[in-house]
Amino acid sequence: MTTPDVLFDLGAYDAVLLDMDGTLVDTERQWVLAIHELVAELGGAAVADHRIVGGSVATIVAVLGGAVAYRYPPEELALLLEATVARRIEQAGIELRPGARRLLELLSAAGVPTALVTSSGRADTERVLEVLGRGHFAVTVTADDVARHKPDPLPYLTAARLLGVDPARCVAVEDSLAGLAAAEAAGCTTVGVPCLQPIPAAPRRHVLASLDGLFLAV
Repeated sequence: MTTPDVLFDLGAYDAVLLDMDGTLVDTERQWVLAIHELVAELGGAAVADHRIVGGSVATIVAVLGGAVAYRYPPEELALLLEATVARRIEQAGIELRPGARRLLELLSAAGVPTALVTSSGRADTERVLEVLGRGHFAVTVTADDVARHKPDPLPYLTAARLLGVDPARCVAVEDSLAGLAAAEAAGCTTVGVPCLQPIPAAPRRHVLASLDGLFLAV
């Protein structure tokens, strides 16, 4: 079992890149529940959580397609998924992960270039930004903004490029293995804060128990 680090100093990096679902807000759980609900409604085979946590709509739809024996076209599954997720999040509300508000305010107060890098689409991201505060992010990169999604490095490479920062000088904060793989392939140092998946240690990866362990040295 990995022993989480207690603290991690963000001050050694030129920019901070933050995942959204499961990292800043506790919406990853609603995505997973929505997928299981939809599979059951469509009479599909059960889907393992590790196949969907941290995935983009496109990758999740591919898993859904297999679960329902390809009886529905991907476009229809995508619409059903988006509607189910939106309904669940509307019912449950958008709850911040422990330490998220403090972290965002800390980065903003210090003027640290910060990007939101998410596998959610633009519409879903905009709803969450109403809660997080758009002003905390210089850049937002959603699934609608890139041709390839996590675990591909393109979302993180795009965020670094838009910020004008070398990815090797960025630290990315993630809750999923797919997101960590994307950031690490882009050359970022990573911080894993587990939500629904255990996160093992890896080179240039730091594992924290919560976002409260992130700080900026004076």
